[in-house]
Amino acid sequence: MRTLRILPLVFLAIATVQVARADSPATADEGFRSIFNGKTLEDWDGDPKFWSVQDGCITGQTTKENPAKYNTFLIWRGGKPADFELKIEFRMPNEGFANSGVQIRSWEGPEKWRVSGYQPDMDWQNQYTGIIYGENFRGILANRGQKSLIDKDGKIKVVEKFAEGKELAKFIKPHDWNEYHITAKGNHFTNEINGHLMCELTDEDTKARKDGVMALQIHVGQPMKVQFRNVRYKEIKRDNLMKADAKAKDAKKKIVFLAGGPSHPYGEHEHKAGCALLAKRVRESVPEAEVIVHQGWPKDAHALDDAATVVMYCDGGEGHLVMKHLDEFDALAKKGVGLACIHYAVEVPKGKAGDLMKNWIGGYFETFWSVNPHWDGHFEKLTQHPVARGVHPFTVNDEWYFHMRFQDNMKGVSAILTAVPPDKVHLNGNDAHGANEHVFARKGLAEHVAWAYERPDGGRGFGFTGGHYHWNWANDNFRKAALNGILWTAGLEVPAEGVSSTTPTAEELLENLEAKPRTKNYEERLRKQIEEYKTAG
Repeated sequence: MRTLRILPLVFLAIATVQVARADSPATADEGFRSIFNGKTLEDWDGDPKFWSVQDGCITGQTTKENPAKYNTFLIWRGGKPADFELKIEFRMPNEGFANSGVQIRSWEGPEKWRVSGYQPDMDWQNQYTGIIYGENFRGILANRGQKSLIDKDGKIKVVEKFAEGKELAKFIKPHDWNEYHITAKGNHFTNEINGHLMCELTDEDTKARKDGVMALQIHVGQPMKVQFRNVRYKEIKRDNLMKADAKAKDAKKKIVFLAGGPSHPYGEHEHKAGCALLAKRVRESVPEAEVIVHQGWPKDAHALDDAATVVMYCDGGEGHLVMKHLDEFDALAKKGVGLACIHYAVEVPKGKAGDLMKNWIGGYFETFWSVNPHWDGHFEKLTQHPVARGVHPFTVNDEWYFHMRFQDNMKGVSAILTAVPPDKVHLNGNDAHGANEHVFARKGLAEHVAWAYERPDGGRGFGFTGGHYHWNWANDNFRKAALNGILWTAGLEVPAEGVSSTTPTAEELLENLEAKPRTKNYEERLRKQIEEYKTAG
């Protein structure tokens, strides 16, 4: 699939290069500023294996010996523009495969240097150059010669065909320098190349992006080379309508997912895939939320400052993502930032980390106290708490942790999922995670495996111990309980019937998995198992 990236590019650093491009269409336009210094990739972030500065140009290149495994991007770290104009020169100098784009108002995914969103496109054959594409975001949005509208339900309509795409292609110079002039204002986008309008898009969908990162793309596939230079950016000051849009944007609740790395066999502890799936469902179902996914802890020290809630889905113990950031996150929690911990993320070491986690989400997995057996959780009675809205009785086999170290007398803690574990799970080995005398004494009693916590200062926490098996996200009630909890910790109203989301297909569940199948037929067997999980409960 084509990828969407917007990135300010090269300003020439040497006089000889300046002379060589003296006839280029770029001039010193009023209000524009350069966002590429022509010498280094300062303020840009991409895989150094593919991105460099050559002859004063931002250069993206793959070779047979150094291929890209997936679409990868060079991201501008100078901000997340909303309304702006971007002028950028590009060329694909070689014959053969080349496929790229400028990403605008886009978001980063779990994989490092991967971006999704609106993309003014380009390719060496000029088949797609000038169109607006949606990378992982609805496909082709407007072809050359079209004015398109995306309605409030997400349906794409061509409202005007003002020119033939083949005729517009005549204004694009193959393998030579061309200038893109990209405008984003409110919900309206235009693409011009070499002074000629290529297409327009108006996005009235409730999921329309109001701002986001800019980036440049290298497409997966055959060896390719693309270059950019003379990148100029100008912010557009919003009129009253735009100010209203900005106010609406500010009113959105920012939900940040932090995905841990791989650690278990295929289909287990799939943190990246799980975060991607849940984040996608929130984007689709909750227009009041702005959703961001990070692989690991964010490099930007201020990435969580404006978060309404943070979702941590990662390994626990000493390797927990938060262990190097305890004081940092505690300061955020004291400001009201919510926290939802999924599966192993509810476990941190006893002591300072455990005490903080208990203060953040109301309870945590404490070694030699809590246990982690695999068993069928039969959830027959649901509470009246908002997190349980729309969740109907269901049964799912998972590594349901129980016997958490909760707040004294469960003060502020509300049980969400409660079940009676079978007696056999109380007999697991007597180790840090196995059965112990405290658990032995509770045979036959109900245990809480998901809970919500109202902090004394009004902040909210949520613990959900399921999530060992990735395929369980196909169970609608299992998934709804987690989505409700995430929404609630962000301070959003949980709908009367809970967060409604589409059931993932087998193909979707197999996306973004990091571990490899253990046998040749393992994936096919799991496809069948996924269908069983979907009907469980």
